[in-house]
Amino acid sequence: MKIKEPKIKYTNEKNLLDAYYENKFNNYKFTSNINKHLVIKDTTIDSCIFENIDFTNIDFINVDLIDVIFDSCNLSNKIFDNRLINRVVFKNCKLLGITFISTSKKDVLYNNCIAKYANFSNAKINNVYFNTTDLSESNFIETNIKNISFNKVKLYKTEFHKVNLNNVDLSTSEIDNTYFDFNSINGIIINSFQAPNIAMMLGVKIKD
Repeated sequence: MKIKEPKIKYTNEKNLLDAYYENKFNNYKFTSNINKHLVIKDTTIDSCIFENIDFTNIDFINVDLIDVIFDSCNLSNKIFDNRLINRVVFKNCKLLGITFISTSKKDVLYNNCIAKYANFSNAKINNVYFNTTDLSESNFIETNIKNISFNKVKLYKTEFHKVNLNNVDLSTSEIDNTYFDFNSINGIIINSFQAPNIAMMLGVKIKD
């Protein structure tokens, strides 16, 4: 899958606290953590790079992400519901319990991330690639998918409900105890070792 990369032409080093007080998150690179609790709200983070940032003490309210790279960041339990996320990369990030409910996502890459318990319910997904990422116990419920790809992804106890996965290749991913409803399972691509699990899910008994 070809993902459009974030359009970041240049970035200036910036202290996260200074950007917060200026309420400006454009064309900056952030590499230093802060200990103070912040609430970033009603803004767009545009053309920014975050490296090794722990967002535990930072909350987001009504924040869109456009042309952003998160590298080795902790965004666990952050909320991006009902927002726009366009040309964004999450690389080597901790995303436990992150929520993207009813979010519009286009050209988004998750590379080598831990995203257990993530929630993508009712999101609109167009050109999203999950690579070597742990999505165990995550939810894709009534997610509108136009183009999605999974490569070596852990989908243990992940739930797909009322999702169109026709022609989506899951053959390199772990689908043990993954839940698919009948609408979602139709047309998925699997390998021969995964077939018995899918057969049992459909109520088919395999005789030795």
